[in-house]
Amino acid sequence: MTFEHLLFSIEDGVALLSLNRPEQLNSFTPAMHLEVREALKQVRQNPEVRVLLLTGEGRGFCAGQDLSDRNVAPGAAMPDLGASIETYYNPLIRTLRELPMPVICAVNGVAAGAGANIPLACDLVLAARSASFIQAFCKIGLIPDSGGTWMLPRLVGMARAKALTLLGERLSAEQAVEWGLIYRVVDDADLRNEALTLARHLATQPTAGLALIKRSLNASFDNSFNEQLELERDLQRLAGRTEDYREGVSAFMAKRTPRFEGR
Repeated sequence: MTFEHLLFSIEDGVALLSLNRPEQLNSFTPAMHLEVREALKQVRQNPEVRVLLLTGEGRGFCAGQDLSDRNVAPGAAMPDLGASIETYYNPLIRTLRELPMPVICAVNGVAAGAGANIPLACDLVLAARSASFIQAFCKIGLIPDSGGTWMLPRLVGMARAKALTLLGERLSAEQAVEWGLIYRVVDDADLRNEALTLARHLATQPTAGLALIKRSLNASFDNSFNEQLELERDLQRLAGRTEDYREGVSAFMAKRTPRFEGR
């Protein structure tokens, strides 16, 4: 399938998905949502893909929803924004969190509205030094979506989550790292290469086990301690039956570099 609003490629086990509406700061339209959905479907179905790298083209990662098709003229019928969330944003966030592989997000500029929360559904977030995160919803009378109200308090605490969402102030990449919102900041010119290097490294690792790590950590916020212990037991049972585990132990005993296949 040829995509109009994104760039998509698969190489060395890494699927690179880059939002490509740079003149609109990669803001989402229904058409771009559908293309991203198709690309993620291909990622899930292709056994060669072991890592997903999500980023954006141009000077911004994503400005959230394109409001040009949401302009409510006086007297016009009000839109059902809940339907848009249920149809597009919620499935996207669920897919990113549930993909059985590491998902890296490289934030290459402004990340606003839904664009500030989509990275938080990924596993490792790198940001360019010039990048910023803006919970812009309050500026137009909306609430944070795309999982923002769930993820922000858990990542930065309730006081900071309320400040970010009620004031809508710009959060720099350096501050985002300090607050525990993202993983790492790199120089702008190095962002894509740093993210690809990380993705290629992960693609050589036991990604079946990494998927189980991701699954266990995502579940930990909602589980009691005893429930989490039981989940660890169940997932460790699955991990111990993978070919990657067999290879890892064999390589360790033979003092050689393991060759993992992600299964």
